[in-house]
Amino acid sequence: MKINQNYDNLVPNYLFADVARKTNEYIAAHPDKNVIRMGIGDVTLPLAPVVVDALKKGSDDLAAKETFKGYPDYEGYDFVRDAIAGYYKTFGVSVDPSEILVTDGAKGDSANLSEIFSTDSVVLVTDPVYPVYVDSNIMAGRKILYAASGEENGFCAMPDPAVHADLIYLCSPNNPTGAAYNYNQLKAWVDYANANDAVIIYDAAYEHFIADDSPRSIFAVEGARTCAIELCSLSKTAGFTGTRAGYTVIPKELVRDGKNIYDLWYRRLSTKYNGVSWPVQCAVAAVFSEEGLKQIDENINYYRRNAKVIADTFDRLGIWYTGGKNSPYIWIRCPGGMGSWEFFDYLLDNAQVVGTPGEGFGSCGKGFFRFTSFSSYENTVEAMKRIEALLTK
Repeated sequence: MKINQNYDNLVPNYLFADVARKTNEYIAAHPDKNVIRMGIGDVTLPLAPVVVDALKKGSDDLAAKETFKGYPDYEGYDFVRDAIAGYYKTFGVSVDPSEILVTDGAKGDSANLSEIFSTDSVVLVTDPVYPVYVDSNIMAGRKILYAASGEENGFCAMPDPAVHADLIYLCSPNNPTGAAYNYNQLKAWVDYANANDAVIIYDAAYEHFIADDSPRSIFAVEGARTCAIELCSLSKTAGFTGTRAGYTVIPKELVRDGKNIYDLWYRRLSTKYNGVSWPVQCAVAAVFSEEGLKQIDENINYYRRNAKVIADTFDRLGIWYTGGKNSPYIWIRCPGGMGSWEFFDYLLDNAQVVGTPGEGFGSCGKGFFRFTSFSSYENTVEAMKRIEALLTK
């Protein structure tokens, strides 16, 4: 028996595992210090009351013979997909419920979708990049190309017409940089994908943070239905990081190599996946109710306020950044020419604040650093006070 040798090509540790290890080692050595974590993008506010009520009712349904539910439909219950399609209409995008598949989140789908494409496919990712896009394709042995981004393009990488790719991963608003593509930028990517007979795997996990006219969905862009798959997670929209739910949208007209992509994905899904539980699907539908959207907006605005505290701090310090306006992430240039991990250690040692080193997201992240707005407001204010005091000494 042999092991998949592609695993040898992965970096030894997942980025956030290294951040956690270094943080825990510091805490163990300095038990008297109050460390504030602003690195991993995990939410801190509880689920919205309407969502909790739906979870409870869904659980109660399982306690009675008349309302008990067993295996769900692989693609999700009709009432849930209808609710998601209705949500798309609120920002002017038409998606048919039959094109929506309810899953346990965008992270798994972003990795697993590549299984239906050949291992000979050339993959294009933007750099910096969410590590899962890269790692999952390294595991499959695919060739990976990088579209560079930086201050010169606002960390919105654009396609190079001279480069051919088969699979393209885009995330907007972006994790880790917080940058959001405008319509014309996304149209350039859609045109590139259609010209190359490529497929875009578009991660819209942070679309609910968009506060300007940036597209909330790639399907707001003309031509996207013939080249794109959209993923969305409720982890950040509605605090489902522990509850686990999301959805994938595959237009029925998306065809490659003579094969319908929706049909292929459904075939894979029905073989390897048994769907999202009844209580969680009830909770998903509640998110997209009128009251649900009102309540989750209150949570989103809480995190937006945190992001503004962070952004205002770096404005006062004169430090360049992206994000913070359409995103829960703020991506800064490390002060004083420090490297990413150097700045990580500097902050932890001198301010007891934890962020995420940018170079962990790719070579274009060297010298940059990510903060999240998912801490409590009190901790966010305190962390920024410490950082401002440290950097103005």
